[in-house]
Amino acid sequence: MNSFPQSRGVWAWASVGLAGSLLAALAGPASIPDNGWWYAPAAPGGRSVAMAAVFVGAALLAGGWIGLARYARGERTAWLVAIAAVWLTPLSLAPPLFSGDVYSYLAQGTILHLGHNPYNVAPAALAGLHQGHVLSAVSPFWRHTTSPYGPLFLGLMSVVVSITGSHLIAGVLVTRALELVGVGLLAIYVPQLARALGADRARATWLAVLSPLLALELIAGAHNDVLMIGLLVAGVTVALRGKPILGIAVCALAATVKLPALAGVLFIAVAWARSEPDRSERIKLLAQSALAALGVLAAVSIVTGLGFSWVTSSVFSTPAKVHLAITPSTAAGWTVAGLLRDAGVAVGHRTVASAFGAVTLAITIISGALLLWRVRVPKVALYLGSLLLIAAACGPAAWPWYFTWGLVLLAGCPGVQRSVALATGAVIGIFLIKPNGILVLPVQSAPAVLAVYALLALVAWRSRHLFVPETPIRPHNASGDAAARQCSTTVSARQDLTRA
Repeated sequence: MNSFPQSRGVWAWASVGLAGSLLAALAGPASIPDNGWWYAPAAPGGRSVAMAAVFVGAALLAGGWIGLARYARGERTAWLVAIAAVWLTPLSLAPPLFSGDVYSYLAQGTILHLGHNPYNVAPAALAGLHQGHVLSAVSPFWRHTTSPYGPLFLGLMSVVVSITGSHLIAGVLVTRALELVGVGLLAIYVPQLARALGADRARATWLAVLSPLLALELIAGAHNDVLMIGLLVAGVTVALRGKPILGIAVCALAATVKLPALAGVLFIAVAWARSEPDRSERIKLLAQSALAALGVLAAVSIVTGLGFSWVTSSVFSTPAKVHLAITPSTAAGWTVAGLLRDAGVAVGHRTVASAFGAVTLAITIISGALLLWRVRVPKVALYLGSLLLIAAACGPAAWPWYFTWGLVLLAGCPGVQRSVALATGAVIGIFLIKPNGILVLPVQSAPAVLAVYALLALVAWRSRHLFVPETPIRPHNASGDAAARQCSTTVSARQDLTRA
């Protein structure tokens, strides 16, 4: 491959990462509850040793990723995508690691395939539909919970089930193939996003596509977030290349996988409308944006046969059922409640955590409103990515893979893509969940979790002072010359970071 750097260091670090991927994949079956995976190497020492081996593999993968950082610069990205493909191959064939959500996906796809509505019927109903084998793989915690996912994803899972039936292994592998489509979208559009914004394409690809957080939490974990973020980045990039209405339509499509992508519709619509000096043109563009988004949402809802029942409270309430020590509101609640009890004030942990949950929700809403108010075309990726990071941290359950929502957009932004906090967070995230999907940290570790969040925030704050040469922003607005002039203005990455 001519575009592959001729450096022993690249080959060495790529080999370290591959060794980690292979070790995690080989130790995977013995580290989780047995669902009869298609391969099961003997693991001396039992589950605890296998679990340790998975974490060693994760450490090697992270080490290889960090080692490649010094070589990830410039316009060439094909070699990084090639390494990502090699690293992801063993994990794509491994059993679901760090999460069993994929079995819930299959259960919900089975419900839809059998003619029932997953927004009204929980997986527990499969017991009466002669699908006990599928139900047994679903975590008891989620068996009585209706689907929180969009209609496009459920429609795709219904197609998967029509192909694989109740064969769980085949179902997982075909679902992973769908999710690899999301990786392909990232590999195509993240470099294009970076180029449009004047950022380093290789650095963007390294941070978004080669990230161990994506490899282990999204691919090994078989999460549908990767399909959502792939479509989201594609939509933002298409908009920056001069087709905002098409970009909005793609973001709306991403929202039919998972709802957070709907923020992309709002940010693109507002940014491009503001670029129009004429009020009538602004109204026209907003109307076109609304029609494009609503048209996609309606079309997907009708084609899948689910109608609009998916816009229900379950889409928002399902994540709130989990209480994690790594969720800032939960960590703060348990920490403050402990301090109050030590001071002689009797108060429940969950009561205080709920109060902090209301505060973090308010922070998300206020942050979103402020960023939406200030957004302009050159900053749409920066502000949207920042909001998605805030939403992931301030939501009811801050699962590590949720942070990829904003990470993939910030990877294409000048200056921000070199943030030490982003890279550090990506590495820390892969060690927070055990291979069986259980959180490593008990809720009693809440004070330490808060300290880590504070440290990352401090690093991010200090990183804003990094000097980045001014670079031209290249996106164009197909709807008016005024926006094209605005987008061609030189914008400093330092200003972007300060105003965010």
